[in-house]
Amino acid sequence: MEKSFHRFSELFAQLGLRTDEAGIGAFLKTHSPLPTDMLLADAPFWTPAQATLLREELLDDADWAEVIDRLNAALRAPRGRS
Repeated sequence: MEKSFHRFSELFAQLGLRTDEAGIGAFLKTHSPLPTDMLLADAPFWTPAQATLLREELLDDADWAEVIDRLNAALRAPRGRS
């Protein structure tokens, strides 16, 4: 079975978020850093549908798992707020 490689923009589209570079950057800046003891899908900024999508895709180890892991890491990196 061939695995797909998904980009942040595709994941953001699945989540109903802005998919352009500025929108992704703003999202990461606004919501980082995520506490180390909080699961990505439990973050308070997700809608119930977004949280469900993240949980299901990670549990199924679906094609989206890799990009969700990258999003998780990006949200845990400290970022300055202006």
